[in-house]
Amino acid sequence: MTTGTPSEPSDGPLDAYALRTAVLRPAGGWTALEVVGSTGSTNADLLAQAGRGAPDRSVLIAEEQVRGRGRLDRTWTSRPGAALTVSVLWRPDGVPADRLGWLPMLAGVALADAITEVAPDVTAALKWPNDLLVGPSLSKAAGILAEMTAVSGGGPGVVLGIGLNVSTPAQELPWGATSLAAHGLTASRAEVAVALLGHLYRREADWRDAGGDADACGLRRDYRSRCASLGARVRVEKPGGDQLIGMAEDVDPQGRLLVHPDGGERVAVAAGDIVHLRAADHP
Repeated sequence: MTTGTPSEPSDGPLDAYALRTAVLRPAGGWTALEVVGSTGSTNADLLAQAGRGAPDRSVLIAEEQVRGRGRLDRTWTSRPGAALTVSVLWRPDGVPADRLGWLPMLAGVALADAITEVAPDVTAALKWPNDLLVGPSLSKAAGILAEMTAVSGGGPGVVLGIGLNVSTPAQELPWGATSLAAHGLTASRAEVAVALLGHLYRREADWRDAGGDADACGLRRDYRSRCASLGARVRVEKPGGDQLIGMAEDVDPQGRLLVHPDGGERVAVAAGDIVHLRAADHP
């Protein structure tokens, strides 16, 4: 395995015209796509564009991101050419608001499927709700953040951002993180982007056509098959500081993680940070 070269990214700048040809209508279904050289946050930029009337199914990609955010307000930055930093805007008219929580999990499934397409020898799985884990040790290679917005013209919208470590050198990654190149990826960032946007579009279109019903479109089934948290002993670190330790047994129709604590009744967890525990990590 290789970790990539610290001084140079694995490939050159993304070709916006080629990406548009591959993923915009009629070939791919997306409405608009823009590639920028550098930005603070693709999510923040696309949220602003949504307020100015950016169309449903818009895509924004940045070569470099310097002030990105992940879940729980963690930072996510990327240097030029080493990562895929992309945000998409969805306006799923007709989907009840209480089903929008499936979108980040849907994106996790699409991301894992895209990795399997471009790098079939790389193990790809999910940690609830949507962290991408790769390799034999299931290290984190990507994060996903969804944010609600009011879209110009009425109706809710969701901006969803993905930060994927493609060839980021190991010394630039936080502890426990990895990149795809460290596990043998040979595909270019452009190939990864096209695969990811293809899977994202198809998954969201099927989910939207089903009125956001994760069972009707097969999303919950496919999420379960990709989720490494299910069947694992976990520690749930809740936003308020409380912790819950038990067996992660399932994901319910609302996308909540069902955890069975020792000596207690099953609990539905709607939000929290999950740690997969080893035998040495708990009594």
